[in-house]
Parts: sequence; structure tokens; C-alpha cells
Amino acid sequence: MSEERTEPTDLPPVAQTMDIKAIRKAIPHRYPFLLIDKVEILEGGKRVIGTKCVTTNEPFFQGHFPEHPVMPGVLILESMAQTAAAMVLSRPDFAGKLAYFMGIDEAKFRLPVFPGSVLRHHLEALRVGRIGKFRADAYVDGKLAAEAVLTFAVVDKEA
Repeated sequence: MSEERTEPTDLPPVAQTMDIKAIRKAIPHRYPFLLIDKVEILEGGKRVIGTKCVTTNEPFFQGHFPEHPVMPGVLILESMAQTAAAMVLSRPDFAGKLAYFMGIDEAKFRLPVFPGSVLRHHLEALRVGRIGKFRADAYVDGKLAAEAVLTFAVVDKEA
């Protein structure tokens, strides 16, 4: 049986922190679909950490599931993708563009995510350009909750 992966601690220094204002400037998502609260771009620009504070007031908990609220796995993936998009679209060469999902590979959900959890997304850029690819891991309390490889296209906004 494989060893349980835990949140990395040996990280390069943070080069840039994006608060909610900077995130909103970089990506078009808004409530109730803005699913990240903070983004930290690490030195070298190849790694990024996104934070999502999961609250009981999230609208999806009304139906998933009212008596046993669990964050939907697809929204964990979306939150990881928004972390990647915020990093990429904050770059001057991609400012004002959009990022569209092209693929989700190797997705696995390891732990349920409940209200009160803090999701920490660790992403590593495998390729950044008009087509980008990130290896993404989501942790709660230092334990791996979800993982995937995310592919996206950076496109111009249509007028």
C-alpha cells in the first residue's frame, strides 16, 4: 500500500501574494463561483498555492448534502483551476485574457471536504503558454484531499 501524501513544507519563498482584489482583477469569476480566497506565487513562477476557506454558507451545501454537507469534487477541481488561472492571467503577457478548461486527467478524490475546512491547493506548472498544464494537489489539515492534472487554453476575450 502506498504512503499517504502530506502537504509539502519545503517550499521556495513566496514571490507574490494575490489577495481577493488581485484575484478578481486576474480572473472573471464572481460569487457564488469564485472559489479561491488567496493565491501565493512561489519564487520562480512555476509553483503556486491557492487557499479556499470552505464555509457552511457556501450555496452548494444547500443541496450537497443538506444533512451531511460535503464540497462537490468538481468544485474542488474548479477551485484548483482558478488558482492556476489567477497565476497565469496575472502575468502581463496574459492580462485581460480568459482561461478555458481543456482537460482534467488523473483526478482522484482522497478525503471529503466539509464546512470549516481550509483547502490548500499546491500546483506545479508543467507547461505555461497559450496551452497550459498543471499538476494540482489539494490538502486539508496537511492531508491530500484531491489531485489532478489540469489542462487549459488561454484565449482572447470576445468583443
